[in-house]
Amino acid sequence: MSAAAPAQAGLFDCRDSFASTIEALAEADPRIVTVVSDSVGSSKLGGFRKKWPDRMVNVGIAEQTVVAVGAGLANGGKVPFISAASCFLTARALEQIKADIAYSNVNVKLIGQSSGVAYGELGPTHHSIEDMAWLRLLNNLTVIVPADPWQTEQAIRAAAAMNGPVFVRVSRMPVPALERSDASFEIGKAETLVQGDDITIIANGTMVHRAVAAAKILAGEGISARVVNMATINPLDEAAILAAADTGAIVTVEEGSVRGGLGGAVSELVTANTPVPVRIMGFPGFVPTGSADWLMDHFGLTATGIADAARQTIARKR
Repeated sequence: MSAAAPAQAGLFDCRDSFASTIEALAEADPRIVTVVSDSVGSSKLGGFRKKWPDRMVNVGIAEQTVVAVGAGLANGGKVPFISAASCFLTARALEQIKADIAYSNVNVKLIGQSSGVAYGELGPTHHSIEDMAWLRLLNNLTVIVPADPWQTEQAIRAAAAMNGPVFVRVSRMPVPALERSDASFEIGKAETLVQGDDITIIANGTMVHRAVAAAKILAGEGISARVVNMATINPLDEAAILAAADTGAIVTVEEGSVRGGLGGAVSELVTANTPVPVRIMGFPGFVPTGSADWLMDHFGLTATGIADAARQTIARKR
């Protein structure tokens, strides 16, 4: 695992993993450049700027321009990593992402920083809970939501290696490094972290370690819960989702809106193929100002909240 500085004891800020990985990639590939919208500090790209000042373009607070500039650099043979706050990158520049990046199918890597409710106290204008619902509509845009520092590194490396548009959602919320018996990452492939047969919990991003903790609570009650880390939203691992339906019930958990994101993608597939009870956990709409931890607790996005939802969903099994 690349070094990612602990934010707290045993916890990591995935932006550190992004920053160290992009620097390592840039050392080996001179085509890699970064494009930011006055977001050097929040993207933790100070080291990149110091090493390669001529390979960073800072357009200022102009997210539509940052995407357009990235598209132009890609057309010129560069491999641009556009890094900006996810709430502004995906909302203000959605048309440019659609037309200049996805429709044009250019080799641009979009990094949505500080996603979800990580900016909690700054309120709904800074919450990025709609981004997955918007972006998964763009069928050729690869969308990845890594869960920990190791997976963040792997996602950035995979994005750089593929030719085509990619969006990687990176949180600033401290998360633990997940325990893995066989660590591997492939775009479009889900990762089963806990085996189980009574219900499947499908999560991504900051919710994955909470889902694992919920499975441990349920195991103490004799309930066998499978935990699937669905890091890639597009393309979706349909086989893993249909296999999850074989457990008879599914709970999805995401740091985003309950409308149109991970839960929506899972529900669409399950409904059309193997209908089983599905509970979608996330945020119901605009959420209030408050710390990220308070918002998670308030909306039940905790290990105990996920375990409660699992019990309720199991009760709906036929």
